Amino acid sequence: MIESKQIKKNVSLTISVQIVSFFVSLVMNLLLPKFIDEEQYSYWQTFLLYVSYVPLLHLGILDGLMLRYSQYDYNELDKPLVRSQFTLFFLMELLFALFLIVGSFFVSNEIARLIVAFSGIAVISTNLFTYTSYTFQLTNRISKYAKLVLLDKLVLGVGVIVLMVVGAKYFYQVCYVYFAAPFIAIAWGYFHNKDLYFGKIVAFKKAVYEYKENLISGFMLLVANLSSMFMVGGAKMVVQWRYDTFLFGQIAFAFNVSHIFLTFITAASVALFPSIKRIQPEKLPDFYDKIRGSMSLILFVALVLYFPCYRVLLLWLPNYAESLVYLGILMPIIIFSSKVTLLTNNYLKAYRKEKMMLKINLISVTFAFVSYLVCAYGLNNVTLLLLCLDLVIMLRSIISEIVVMKLIGKNFVKDFVFEFLMVAAFILCAKELSLGIGFAIYMVMLAIYLFGNRKSCAALLKFRHH
Repeated sequence: MIESKQIKKNVSLTISVQIVSFFVSLVMNLLLPKFIDEEQYSYWQTFLLYVSYVPLLHLGILDGLMLRYSQYDYNELDKPLVRSQFTLFFLMELLFALFLIVGSFFVSNEIARLIVAFSGIAVISTNLFTYTSYTFQLTNRISKYAKLVLLDKLVLGVGVIVLMVVGAKYFYQVCYVYFAAPFIAIAWGYFHNKDLYFGKIVAFKKAVYEYKENLISGFMLLVANLSSMFMVGGAKMVVQWRYDTFLFGQIAFAFNVSHIFLTFITAASVALFPSIKRIQPEKLPDFYDKIRGSMSLILFVALVLYFPCYRVLLLWLPNYAESLVYLGILMPIIIFSSKVTLLTNNYLKAYRKEKMMLKINLISVTFAFVSYLVCAYGLNNVTLLLLCLDLVIMLRSIISEIVVMKLIGKNFVKDFVFEFLMVAAFILCAKELSLGIGFAIYMVMLAIYLFGNRKSCAALLKFRHH
């Protein structure tokens, strides 16, 4: 069983590396819009929106590998069996990539044609990178995973900075760097992971049987994860369909800035899942309780950053002033998305409740998408659409936690109420009040919240000093 000290080491290492990812996110989301015009930025965001669904094309095989093999260390893995899974997976991705690239020749619009062709390339770069990173994660080689991500982010960040220095102005030039980064990282990962790519494999019949088992195990988790992603992506898609390129760019920028705050949470989740799988079952409930209390405090304190960020971004990117209003509405997504990413999804996976994850996410995304369409096409109100996004993500988080509550025998209903009140207060302060008054009122609310949770504050400080 993994020790608590090892868990802290894994989380700390990954978060340390993600500091670099954070600065790369600043380059991509705050510097890039300064150097390319709003139309090209909107095209770039459209490319990212549709490429974000490329992981669907591995059909769950990688999630199946993660679920079924994550209890093994590297030396314990059946290497020929894993290589057989990679071979079948790689052939399937090549077929999907060729289909998209060939299909792009039949698209008349030049920008759309580029995006379809680039999506074909992304099938290979994205899913091979995911396979490489998963093989490090599932064998709990977090340091190698962290270096892989570091290399990918550094190439991307430095490459984009070089583009800006030489005066690149078109979105497709950024796409070239976007592809170069994962391919370079994959090459590095291959030399540290050779046993899991090419070589002797098991008999074809056995390989196909195992592939089917991995698909069955992973498909539900894949759909659950992508449907979760679609709650945010669906909102952006409806905006892109319904409104002009300029407004889509403004909304996309707001989403990107809010996403920066999620960087550290995602990093911690990556390190945490293999750890949760190895913790003694009887310790899982208390572990959840401690993490939940600490994370809620950190996230509500993090929302304070919106107010100084608003002022700085307004000076830096005055053309995106409208985005900053939308950002105030979107910031609470961080609270509930983080809990799902770091806590409930990891616990549901540890308890093998993928079917429940799938049900929760499918119901949520269906409700979300219908509400987006009503807000955009029926009411023509993009602000209401974003508020619906907040509501759906909050409800999904609460429902997921209720399921986990039953599994671990804990009760967080009172916390749900206080967290809802804090989020509502933040949105009102950010949207309806002036920056100074909104900041002052939210600080008062935060002080009250922290005082009411002073035991969790003390526990967090104690954990930090151990």
